[in-house]
Amino acid sequence: MPALTVLTILTALSVISTLTACTSAVGERLAAADGAPVDGGTARVGTPNDLSPKTLYSGGGIAELTVTGNVFETLTKYDHDGLDPQPVLARSWDTSADGTHVTVHLRDNVTFHNGETLDSRDVKASFDNYSDPSRAGQLARTAQQIDDITTPDPLTVEFTFTRAVNNIIDLFEFVPVIEDSTIDGFNNGTAFVGTGPFSFDEWQRGSHLRLGAYDGYRDGAPTIDGIEVVVVPDSQTQFAQLRSGQLDVLPAVDPRDAEALEDNDLFHVTEKAGTGATYYTGMNVQAPTFRDKRVRQAVAYAVDRDRILDEVYQGRGYTQSLPWPEDSAAYDADRNDTYQHDLDKARSLVKDVEAEDGPLPSTILSYRGADPTEQNTAQIIRADLADIGVTVDLQPLEAGVHGEKLRNSGFDGMWLLSHDFVQYTPSTLTVSAFPFNSEKNTSNFYSERYSTAADDAWLAGDPDSPAAQAAYDRLNDILLDEAFLVELIRPDAPLVSASNLRDVTWTKRSEPVFTDATFTA
Repeated sequence: MPALTVLTILTALSVISTLTACTSAVGERLAAADGAPVDGGTARVGTPNDLSPKTLYSGGGIAELTVTGNVFETLTKYDHDGLDPQPVLARSWDTSADGTHVTVHLRDNVTFHNGETLDSRDVKASFDNYSDPSRAGQLARTAQQIDDITTPDPLTVEFTFTRAVNNIIDLFEFVPVIEDSTIDGFNNGTAFVGTGPFSFDEWQRGSHLRLGAYDGYRDGAPTIDGIEVVVVPDSQTQFAQLRSGQLDVLPAVDPRDAEALEDNDLFHVTEKAGTGATYYTGMNVQAPTFRDKRVRQAVAYAVDRDRILDEVYQGRGYTQSLPWPEDSAAYDADRNDTYQHDLDKARSLVKDVEAEDGPLPSTILSYRGADPTEQNTAQIIRADLADIGVTVDLQPLEAGVHGEKLRNSGFDGMWLLSHDFVQYTPSTLTVSAFPFNSEKNTSNFYSERYSTAADDAWLAGDPDSPAAQAAYDRLNDILLDEAFLVELIRPDAPLVSASNLRDVTWTKRSEPVFTDATFTA
């Protein structure tokens, strides 16, 4: 038999075998959807990018969020629908009347995955490490307000702050507590030893990582055996593998894909309430195109947010001109629609600038090339800006490169991304998030006015007080006027899971959590 014929037959048999296996997996999933909970099983999570240990403090992607949400724990956690902190590793805490001293009392039945018992030294070491500027923790500026940490006994940690900042509990939610002898390993990406319900068991770079159920977990080991985070760079391949039964969870999906599965009995599509991803485009104010704020304002008027919402996000979400969600103390309904699609206004602003300074140079819009949502949004922005005489070249980047530029203020022109932090105390956004930080941000924007307003919000005591509200109003004025960041869409945030996998939850940071997850059969 000719070799080509043999190869064709073998290929066909392989395809048939794969299709049969996938069909079988789908059938088993459907049959199990209404079944009883069973012990065991591995939840397979799709991620477009491999784990990047150096971004564990800054949020990162799905791989990083799965690790921080399941391997590590923090002192406190907020619930989904507000800012009511719940104890995790902290049993309780007391704050002094002047707000500069916080005493934390730790739980006494907690062990790390290496068998060591949690004590106050681990907490001190973890906060000291997080406050190091080289570690790229987005709340490092808040951590650097810590003047001293003392450990009077194994279960007590005393924090003394230089100033009474009002987002201390936000910081407690963000700092993962690491076993102190393994911190060097955490920093260089060779050891991830926490107290969470899953231990870090294996990492095959570029392929997958495995987290195993921790038998010594204080509340009892999880029901499932573990989590496998599988690297699948292409989003459509991820979606196909979810549908075929090769993946069980996609913590973040394309809006079109979520819509396609909403009425499918094989899947659960759940909105991640309380999370805060908001898409925006930012501009480097030192780039020749964007030095004049009138050009940045023109961008804000030119971008057709409604088109992006309808065509890219399938209408799932809402448009905005300011960063805050509707339940934030800083939300301003009257000004949230300041920048409506107005090409005439945008063209007029560009014309005024060019009359004074000459033609605007072309610019670059960078985005994560593997993300079809960002690609489609970038194409709409390019077309909108072409309509007002601003030439934009698109620059797709690998996610790690894009993230590095975000952290190091390295974009040459514009960039597209989503930001977080708006679901926390409002001051956290403007003193922490890389795009917004009033002292050093991705846009290279600085003004005394912005810095003072951010500090006033931070030091206002009660974040719902009239003094805080006055500071938020000033911040909103500056964000709209300077327009170094142009808010676009606050999309819905669906998590999709197989119908035979129940009780996958999430944190306010969008970390997928499998503590109570169970398969059914």
